[in-house]
Amino acid sequence: MNLSKRWLDKFVKIDTSAKDFSEAMTMSGSKVEGFKYENDEIKNVVVGQILSLEKHPDADKLQICQIDVGKDKPLQIVTAAKNIKVEDKVPVALDGAYLKNGQRIFNGKLRGVDSFGMLCSVAELGLSTNDFPYAIEDGIFVIQEECNVGDDVCKAIGLDDLCVEFEITSNRPDCFSVIGLAREAAATYKKEFNLSKPQIKNAVADENLKVEVSVKAPDLCPCYCSRVVKDVKVEPSPRWLRELLRTMGVRPINNIVDITNFVMLEYGQPMHAFDYNNISGQHIIVRRAKNGEMITTLDDTEHKLNENQLVIADENKPIAIAGVMGGEFSSINDNTNTIVFESANFKASSVRKTAKAQGMRTDSSALYEKGLDPNNCIPALNRACELIEMLNAGTVIERTVICKSYNENKLEIPFSPEFINGFLGTEITKDEMVEILRRVDCEVKDDVVIVPTFRPDLEDKADIAEEIARFFGYDKIASSLCKGVFAANYTPYQSVKNSIANLMISAGYSDIVTYSFISPKEYDKILLDENDKLRNSVRIQNPLGEDTSVMRSSVIPSMLSCLARNYSSRNMNVRLYEIAKEYIKTTDDELPDENERLVLGAYGENEDFFAIKGVIEDVLDKLGIKDYDIKADSSLNYMHPGRCAKFYVNDKQIGMLGEVHPIVCENYNLPKRVYVADFDTKALYELSKNDKVYKPLPKYPAVLRDISLLCSVDVPVLTLQKIIVNSCGDILEKVELFDVYQSDQLGKDKKSVAFSITLRSQNETLKENQINDLMDKLIGNLKSAGAVLRS
Repeated sequence: MNLSKRWLDKFVKIDTSAKDFSEAMTMSGSKVEGFKYENDEIKNVVVGQILSLEKHPDADKLQICQIDVGKDKPLQIVTAAKNIKVEDKVPVALDGAYLKNGQRIFNGKLRGVDSFGMLCSVAELGLSTNDFPYAIEDGIFVIQEECNVGDDVCKAIGLDDLCVEFEITSNRPDCFSVIGLAREAAATYKKEFNLSKPQIKNAVADENLKVEVSVKAPDLCPCYCSRVVKDVKVEPSPRWLRELLRTMGVRPINNIVDITNFVMLEYGQPMHAFDYNNISGQHIIVRRAKNGEMITTLDDTEHKLNENQLVIADENKPIAIAGVMGGEFSSINDNTNTIVFESANFKASSVRKTAKAQGMRTDSSALYEKGLDPNNCIPALNRACELIEMLNAGTVIERTVICKSYNENKLEIPFSPEFINGFLGTEITKDEMVEILRRVDCEVKDDVVIVPTFRPDLEDKADIAEEIARFFGYDKIASSLCKGVFAANYTPYQSVKNSIANLMISAGYSDIVTYSFISPKEYDKILLDENDKLRNSVRIQNPLGEDTSVMRSSVIPSMLSCLARNYSSRNMNVRLYEIAKEYIKTTDDELPDENERLVLGAYGENEDFFAIKGVIEDVLDKLGIKDYDIKADSSLNYMHPGRCAKFYVNDKQIGMLGEVHPIVCENYNLPKRVYVADFDTKALYELSKNDKVYKPLPKYPAVLRDISLLCSVDVPVLTLQKIIVNSCGDILEKVELFDVYQSDQLGKDKKSVAFSITLRSQNETLKENQINDLMDKLIGNLKSAGAVLRS
């Protein structure tokens, strides 16, 4: 919502800088987005008067002007303009001037003749012939306003207003108007708000000019008012009106159209004017449209209507789409001599649905969608008629047609200063509260606040407290501690995810967030089979494009895409992780299963299979997950068949990790060796053990034993480690793998595996025979698994 400072001053005079005004209004609840003076971009342009004109000696189309710009001597300017003459006043851009289009003017020469500036057109000042109807589009702007030579041209022609842009929330429809914002400004600065009642002094009776109104859909139109104006003269609006409309961002057209726009901006009430002679039977009918009924609107577009849409019709046809746009047939033109003003209130949801269905959201519909005050219809209509008289644009007929079916009672809210002070933590007196409410037109009577009908946002006593707070000043309310007990803790599942995230960061992994939408082509890039169930993704009904047309059924493509972006940016060592959702389609009628996954991705100088495996093992250890199995796997097309492993707990898969298939790396323009891990976060949570058990410092010494085993390369190290754990029982304190070795001397199908074993009893010092018996048992169990001691 734009606000003209010049227009604001008509209701409340506020003498302060634009910055201070913006800050004060924002602090009182009317957020200012920014402000701008109309002449911000125009510098060093003044009013000049032509003293003489002569032809250029070397150019038939150029003239040499001597121009008085209020300085010691005239300026010489060369121009090609044909619409100027001696004694004309024109805008003169002096040396170094800035124009609206960003152009800068300097002294120069044209065909050998010095030119000390430039004469300006209306376009070069950011204006048009709508702003100054007497100007011409393709010539110099000859100023007809009263002004003095040497004056700043912007001030001379009224191009110096301040425009303040507000961000108004939809629950404050009253502030989508100059009056509403002026009321807020007056309350903010504790000044009187001067809103006069429209006065129509010269209305006449004319029984021959009558319009009847029938409202056949009162549920969609609670109020409809109309009034006839005869002897209409359609002509340009006066300068003051054009200036205000321009500052507010509305293009002046003619006096009748400008009046309806002016009232809409001032009162926040959309208006419309019909040509009286084009209303069949002079009978306006507010009704639901008929299915298939057609109307051509003011933008020369034909629309097909249905029975759920409200129209303004005469006895034969629709003449407007209610609350959205008027019809072309009943519009105002230069031959119009009698008009009918419409000021109505329409149901917000009806206007919104109609505008959306017809694809024609307008300024009018945008206002109606907020839910306007039906009590505003008559004042707005009277204001339009008052302007008709002020502009001498016609004769107002006395008779006003009013059809209304709404509840006119005002809402009453209990007024409790004790509650308000307790709610806000303040000590504001009752008289102060009453005065604040008076400034926003809320009357306090018998401990009840009577809410004006233009404030639909005030519904209960907490809203009244907010009104008090925002004009008392949020900055004046002292900070205080919250009362009561508030239990705000992470859920166990969130705590597990936080633990994982902290461990990832400590391991050098960076957190990423990727879109849940991907392209179906991603499945081709990771080599999924045509009949793979992961290809059966949930499709988006209205995607932004093919690249975001399906919900991902695997997070791996998102991770690989992010790794690829980093690699293309020459980031040579990358570790990324994400806890993200995948969407597994169940049936067409049901929502997909949303599974949260922990996904890791890495490449670089120090990355290999064991590095990413070590990080995952740290995660499992942190969560207290001990009894897991690791099995080699070659079933995943996007993973290297010899360098992938799946993790199992109780024969249930919880995740996988390994090296990405070289072809997939090539598809993503990644280096040859990239490593990923993909684990079920929910499964990790369910298997986690957060119980912390206190263990006293050991009383007895530990015994260290190193064993080196020879076994087949097919025997997993984890299998040997589990045999050691099971064989040693409670006295095993720690087992660590410290060497894996292969050579031709051992044999092509053999490998050497070395473990360091720490034994300790909590009850006694271990004796040599106990240790020997245990080691014999251990070696026997390892031998049964195909592992023997290296000699």
